[in-house]
Amino acid sequence: MSEEQKAVMQAPLGESEAFLDFQQALSRAAKVDRSVLVVGERGSGKEIAATRLHYLSKRWQHNLITVNCAALPPSLIETELFGYEAGAFTGAMKTRKGRFEEAEGGTLFLDEIGLIPLEVQEKILRVVEYGTFERVGSSKTHEVNVRIVGATNTDLPALCAEGKFKEDLLDRLSFEVLFLPPLRKRGEDILLLANYFAAKMALECQLSEMPVLSQAVQDQLMAYYWPGNVRELKNVIERAVYRSPTSEITSIILDPFDNPFDKEDQDVYEHEQTEKITRSGVLETAPLESFDEVRQQVDILFIKRALEFHEGNQKLAANALRLTYDQFRGLYRKYKSQLAEE
Repeated sequence: MSEEQKAVMQAPLGESEAFLDFQQALSRAAKVDRSVLVVGERGSGKEIAATRLHYLSKRWQHNLITVNCAALPPSLIETELFGYEAGAFTGAMKTRKGRFEEAEGGTLFLDEIGLIPLEVQEKILRVVEYGTFERVGSSKTHEVNVRIVGATNTDLPALCAEGKFKEDLLDRLSFEVLFLPPLRKRGEDILLLANYFAAKMALECQLSEMPVLSQAVQDQLMAYYWPGNVRELKNVIERAVYRSPTSEITSIILDPFDNPFDKEDQDVYEHEQTEKITRSGVLETAPLESFDEVRQQVDILFIKRALEFHEGNQKLAANALRLTYDQFRGLYRKYKSQLAEE
């Protein structure tokens, strides 16, 4: 096993109950020589899961071949998987083996398997059922012994219902279906991973001190929704480490496309709106004893706007208001009845 492969197997990726349950299920599935589907959101670690499946299986001494179906045009997926004979099409100057042959005795990982065209799915089904296939441009049958691990972030049964994925193939590939927990469901793993990525980035940048995440940054990390999961967290932390002037990380950028010039325009707009409210005399003429009532109305208005903008997602609403998730939840509980009336 190479050093890179060992790193994949040994990396401290998580300690949460959700993640450990997934790892236990993966370990069980690895020992049974059947096809497995790994389902998870983008950036949640599907390729790492497939790698662990392979190296925990009896096939670990043979090849693990990865095919990213999203990176290939549909017209090339068949030749990529099954190879072709010389003269099969214009430009095919010599015979080329496909990924199935390269994975002989080992594992073939089909990432984004839902994007494979129906006609290619037919040929994969034959490999799963009979262990045989033909290269493109040939009638000669080849035998192959390969374990298929597929990964997707789409609803494959829904694709079957739409006629975009073969039900027979799904039946044969889904001996076991493993669902990767999204990062937002992994609790303290977020901070564990953040510190791990921060330390690795510090070594890469040859920093003299290990980075330390401030409490405010930790609260922000725990409150964020993480639509890009572990990959997004890695980018956020690495960006923060290399930009920080000190070893203490006091700020992070969750959205690298947050245009500061657009923010300036937004600040101008909000300032103008505040001036309009002030000029209208609403606040200036409000009785002093109504301070609590007016403040509550402002809280309710902003919470409602944030929730509407983020379609009810409380973590994203909290980020928009520059609040921690706990602070937002406290306000939400406080005004829950008034928000329900809106």
